[in-house]
Amino acid sequence: MAGRGGDARGRGSGDPQGVPADGRVSLGRQPGHRREAPGPPLPAGGAIPGGSAEPAVLVVEDDPEMAQLLEQALIDAGHGVEVVGDGVAAVEAALGRPFAAVVLDRLLPGLDGAEVCRRIRAQERRVPVLMLTALGGVEDRVEGLDAGADDYLVKPFSLAEFLARMRALVRRGDQLRPAPLRVGELRFDPLQRRAWRGEAAIELSPREADLLELFLSGPGVVLSRQTIRAQVWGGEGGGASNLVDQQIRHLREKIDRPFGRADLETVHRLGYRLRTPAGR
Repeated sequence: MAGRGGDARGRGSGDPQGVPADGRVSLGRQPGHRREAPGPPLPAGGAIPGGSAEPAVLVVEDDPEMAQLLEQALIDAGHGVEVVGDGVAAVEAALGRPFAAVVLDRLLPGLDGAEVCRRIRAQERRVPVLMLTALGGVEDRVEGLDAGADDYLVKPFSLAEFLARMRALVRRGDQLRPAPLRVGELRFDPLQRRAWRGEAAIELSPREADLLELFLSGPGVVLSRQTIRAQVWGGEGGGASNLVDQQIRHLREKIDRPFGRADLETVHRLGYRLRTPAGR
């Protein structure tokens, strides 16, 4: 059996349970739940940065005992953890909310781990992914990495090595995670694609979110219609000649008018700009 510093073993590795000898992992709970870290990170061994206030780690593992082993190790390291047990649920979770990292088993029901990873990356989600598998061949590792995994760990593995790799991945993810944008009371989270005016959430279409992100990235800067079209629509050059004006009007109806504001303003003959709190 594995303790905190021992091996975690997968199905077919000779120890399918992979349960710590100290018995701290309770058996019988099923994947598909979330637990938060009960307190501050443990000082011993180095906790994963962030603590429970940061996004949780998503563990995708269909073996309940292995899922519980990984869950307890991550909670002991200071993270909240969400566990799901199949590939379809993994894609839904990973695309539905931000995570500090994803621990992804290769062999899953529904969709295998490589396909899960491909679907996450296809939506331009940059969350760090550590793939776990009992398949240790070079071709298997190459396929997992080519699918978008950041690291690959073959079962059985040491929990100490698992946590060390997780710390490295989360540090890397922190560097990739875009910072929230804010001008006055108007806020936008580029990762979640969500916006707020003060405490009021604002529902935006994907194109409106792209527009708001552009303006919040350069408050006070006048953007021409040509620049806006190139930045937001890219190579999609078709559509009505007043496409930018229409979308700006839709955006104003959501971020300004319901709040009695007129921050997204027209600059005659030049384009549009988002006013700063100082009015420029």
